Amino acid sequence: MTEHVEWSEPEAPAAPASAAVTPADAADAARLVAFGLQPKLQPARDQEYADLLRRYREDPPFARLADAVATGLGLIVLEVSPRAGMAVTAAEDSVFAVRMGDYARRTSADGGDRFLHGLAHLAVAALAFPRPEDLADDGYIGRVTVNGVDAFVRQACHRLEERAAEQGENTDPASDAPGLEAAWRIWARRSATGATKDARRLAGSTTGIVAKAVTFLTESGFLQRTGDDNGGTYRTTARYQLQVRDLAGSAALAELLELGVVPVTDGTPTLLPPQDADDLQLVADAGLPFHSA
Repeated sequence: MTEHVEWSEPEAPAAPASAAVTPADAADAARLVAFGLQPKLQPARDQEYADLLRRYREDPPFARLADAVATGLGLIVLEVSPRAGMAVTAAEDSVFAVRMGDYARRTSADGGDRFLHGLAHLAVAALAFPRPEDLADDGYIGRVTVNGVDAFVRQACHRLEERAAEQGENTDPASDAPGLEAAWRIWARRSATGATKDARRLAGSTTGIVAKAVTFLTESGFLQRTGDDNGGTYRTTARYQLQVRDLAGSAALAELLELGVVPVTDGTPTLLPPQDADDLQLVADAGLPFHSA
């Protein structure tokens, strides 16, 4: 009697267990995030940083570990690349978040000036990336000057004043007016430079406020100073471009740009309003490098 034997498909080999995370891996991931928190540090000038960036790109488990470390610290990873390093931004509840109130206290600004400091940052973003394609192009480098930003805001103030007059609105200063309507009244009447015995720029003047803004952005790795002309000249970094993209949707910036003060020509920002403002294609997506609370 022949015994019947049932044949079955051989069992598939068990998937190899993922390698356990070692303390050394966790330390390397945290080290990479720490490098990302040093905005002025360039990967090209630090071999360890460059090696960790390469590992992030080539080792997916390590990349997930580094992302988890960043998330645990309340950080959002914007990009990890040789050009930007590990570019991170702070979530609203992160201990690393810089808030407008904190920034204003750093600048010794009183409550009435805080909005002016915010407007200065909006103006820098608008002049740095005047078109949507500029913000989207990784190779684009924006350039701004202190005096140029101040002139841009003053032109915007002029347009707002004209709009208010056309609509029959009260043009007297009103501290509780919403949006840009509160800012132009104060900015337009503030001295551009102030006056001291030794001709120094006053911190409370509008160019002084802009200078504080660009200094903060430079110290944060968002701008690089390139010269002293026009109150100081600056160029944007990859981190600033990423930051503006991430903080897109600022209603104040959209309102500022809708005034038509920055026409699209050859990509060079200008303060002269275009003849036909309806044809403008301006970027309405940008924001501040800190939280408003």
